[in-house]
Amino acid sequence: AKVLFGMGTYGSRSIAVGGTAIVKALDKVVAKGRKIAAHLLEASEADIEFADGIFRVKGTDRSVPFAGVSLAAYVPHNYPLDKLEPGLNENAFYDPVNFTFPAGSYVCEVEVDPETGRLSIERFVAVDDFGKIINPMIVEGQVHGGLAQGLGQALVEGCQYDAQTGQLVTGSMMDYAMPRADDLPSFQVSTKETPCTHNPLGVKGCGEAGAIGSPAALINALTDALGVKDIEMPATPQRIWRAIQRVRKAA
Repeated sequence: AKVLFGMGTYGSRSIAVGGTAIVKALDKVVAKGRKIAAHLLEASEADIEFADGIFRVKGTDRSVPFAGVSLAAYVPHNYPLDKLEPGLNENAFYDPVNFTFPAGSYVCEVEVDPETGRLSIERFVAVDDFGKIINPMIVEGQVHGGLAQGLGQALVEGCQYDAQTGQLVTGSMMDYAMPRADDLPSFQVSTKETPCTHNPLGVKGCGEAGAIGSPAALINALTDALGVKDIEMPATPQRIWRAIQRVRKAA
């Protein structure tokens, strides 16, 4: 009822695409508001400026707040009906000319118990460039969630099938391993801002960053600790222990 058309939030594109559509719709609202304000203030539209929620005649103290313009638009007793339809509803569509390109650097420090293969993450630092940050708390939360997802994939999450029947045997949360609080460290996260050049907000996607960078950072730390080239995910204690035994035998 509210969204005319949309294909979802995949590709970390909500703010870059949806946010830009909002900006374009708001630009249309402000443009119409200038026309209404010009009528209310008996001034030329070219002389009306808008800032901080106020329509003002340039170089004067004559002004009308946005609420006053909105009231005139919807209760049109004093309104240029011969020129404008009442209301301030506007639609805008946005199809980006290019993708956004967030970037980042992740560092993971692990310790491994060689007798049991148990791994503990001692420290995890994530620095990301998401362009202009609009809501730092939401961005930090999304990075935290992505890190938990990615580290869960690297350490414990994996679908298992019965070798004889092909039946999925990890089809419920009773059988499928999910990361828990004691599996993860307190993350150190921060951001750097390099504005995107092809959307008016200068924003980039952030929702998937943590899940993309964290598995590689952890597995790189683990293989470095073990002295091996690779280890299959999820890097369970059993797989880590077997990798240690192979290294010992090779030595």
